[in-house]
Order: sequence, then structure tokens, then C-alpha cells
Amino acid sequence: RSEYRCYHEALEQIALADRLGFDTVWAVEHHFLTEFAHSSAPEVFLAAAAQRTRRIRIGHGVVLLPDRFNHPIRVAERAAALDILSDGRLEFGTGRSSQYEQAGFGIDTELSRAMWQESLEIIPRMWTEDPFSHTGRFVTVPPRSVVPKPLQQPHPPIWMAATSPQSWEIAGRNGIGILGLTLFVSVPQLADRVRAYRTALGEAKPVGKFVNDRVGAFTIVHVAETKENAVRNGATEAAINYLLYAFRVLGGFADPTGRGMQRQYAELEIKSTPYRDMIAKEYPIIVKMQQNACTFEDLDREDMVIVGDVEHCIRKVERYRQAGLDHFIALMQADRIPHEKVLRSIELFATHVIPRFR
Repeated sequence: RSEYRCYHEALEQIALADRLGFDTVWAVEHHFLTEFAHSSAPEVFLAAAAQRTRRIRIGHGVVLLPDRFNHPIRVAERAAALDILSDGRLEFGTGRSSQYEQAGFGIDTELSRAMWQESLEIIPRMWTEDPFSHTGRFVTVPPRSVVPKPLQQPHPPIWMAATSPQSWEIAGRNGIGILGLTLFVSVPQLADRVRAYRTALGEAKPVGKFVNDRVGAFTIVHVAETKENAVRNGATEAAINYLLYAFRVLGGFADPTGRGMQRQYAELEIKSTPYRDMIAKEYPIIVKMQQNACTFEDLDREDMVIVGDVEHCIRKVERYRQAGLDHFIALMQADRIPHEKVLRSIELFATHVIPRFR
């Protein structure tokens, strides 16, 4: 499937989701990941989506904040423009990306968290102060008026992508919402992370003018009339493929040195290290992946993906709700699932699943 088709099919899917009552659409920022994502300019894509929709909120899920990816002034300007063009519908998600992508931009992985934090703190100030100035470790700006300003006042809700347990607590301390993963994480583990986030939120020093206390997580979702149809549509294969791609990409998040899950944990001859013990506890599915023994049934049993008929999907989403999520994100356009089947899945989810949770 060509990039042209992927982009234009995604826009058609978003327009349908808007008409059917979905709350938010999210677009990621990734670079160099040919098997995983070709979404390197989400602000452009989301602007196109905003012009094709009327009510669905427009989510940066996420924009990369280390300043070598995106200078914070440009982030503030583009996000404000997107908020204006969408009539005040922007949700502003932030993140750091993977070690592989960071290396392509000459970013020191060990500094990426500090880079993210500095940009996170000053972007809301750019939206609310005039003039704005800042002298920091990575960014220095003399007194300047950063324009335009967002339509939403005082500014759009702020979120953070979270892949490790520590990230959930960092989001809470910053007073921002969570965009989490269900990949590699079971529902009970997800519930533990939600509790840790809520605890940290109680001691928040918000980077913005208000606290965004919403908790979201995404997983692959495909709804069909029957489970057999979902399998024929390629959804189970898509789930496994996406997990394998994600494992290769996201490995660098889990290791503070940036070497990744594969290089440090996956060397099974390493008998015992604190890092290996942490991975074995937090991401047990990775053990099966390293042994080439991970199946769709493993993912389904741990509720890491949602593929099946309507009632099956309702039961799965209910487990996420019970874990403490108040924002559920469904990745519909995954791998090689045909466009018309994605549209049907969106329709079934909107018609039968969403009403059960409103």
C-alpha cells in the first residue's frame, strides 16, 4: 500500500469517525521507521484532518519535544495555528521518541528527558506570556512575542506519551494527561500504572495553567461481525506484526542508556541484572517474543489487543475502563487490514461499542 493511499485512506477514516461520534483522532510523529510509521509531519496531516471534520478533537499524539527534533518556538507556533484552524479542538500530546530516531537527529539519548522537560515547561509560557523570554540549559530565547496564540484559553490540554512505569509518574508530577501503551502491558499492570499516576498527580506542579488529569491508552482494535471475519480481514496478523515492529522501535525507551530491550535484555545468557529483572517483571511478553513463541492468543489473553466481534470488544474495553482509563484510543489502520474493512470496523465500534461507555 502506497504512502499516498495510506494518507488519503486515513483522512477518509477520520471523516467517518467524526460523523459517527468518536471524540478524538490522534496522529503520531515518527522518523525513519519504514516498517512502523510514515507519519513524520503530523501537524500537516492533522491540519488536513481538521478541515475535513467538524467536531472530533485533533490530537498531537505526539509531537517530539527534544529541540533538535522540533525547536519549542516552532512547536508553540504550529500547535497554536492548528488550534485556530481546528476551531479550538487541539489536544497537545508530547514525547521523546526512540533512541534510533534520536540518533538520526544527533540527540544524546541520556539528555532527551531533560530536553523534553525544558521544552514542556516553556511552551505553555509561550502561549500565555507576551513577551516571552527564557534562558535554559538547551534553549535560550530573548524577549519575543510568540504568535499566533491558541484559540483555547489559556491553552490546549497537554499530554505525555508514556512507555515505562516511571513515565506515568513523571506525567503526574507535571500535571499532564497520559497517552499510554497496552503493548507489552497487561490490564492489571496498566491499573498499577494508573494508580501510580494518580498518586503523583496529587503532588503535581503543573507545567501549564491547569491540570489535565485524563488517562488514555491505545491498542490495536478491529471489530467485525464475527471473530472469523476479523481473522480473514488480517487483524490477528496485523496485531502480531505491529507488536514486533513496536518491540524493535520502542526498545530504546526502556533502557536509560538507550541501548534498548533487544541489546541488553534479550541477551539471555546474561543470567541476572537489575535491568533484566525489571524487564522480566514489567514486560513478560518479551520473553516469549525472544523465544519466537509469542502468538496472537498470548496477546488476546493479556488484553493487549482487541480483535473480534462486537460483544468481545465490549468486554475488552470494559476491562480497560475498570483499570482506570477514561480515554480509550483505538488504532484501526494497522498493517495490511483493507481500507473498507477498517471503515466497517469504525462503523461497528461507533454503533455498538461507544454507546456502552457513555
